[in-house]
Amino acid sequence: MPIPTDAVFTIDELAIYLKLPKRTLYKLAQEGTVPGHKVGRHWRFLRETIDSWLKSSNRKGKNVVQ
Repeated sequence: MPIPTDAVFTIDELAIYLKLPKRTLYKLAQEGTVPGHKVGRHWRFLRETIDSWLKSSNRKGKNVVQ
């Protein structure tokens, strides 16, 4: 499956983008570790915010996923 290029990701698209299981992403989103928004029952993630989050996590020397 190709890497999504939309400005807004679903949980499925973000799982592909980050190469993580959906189950892990649900957990991280609910904890507030991954920046996202719940729209009704569905999670949405802004690509720009995810990219910034990844960059800032790397600069701080943190592991994004523990």
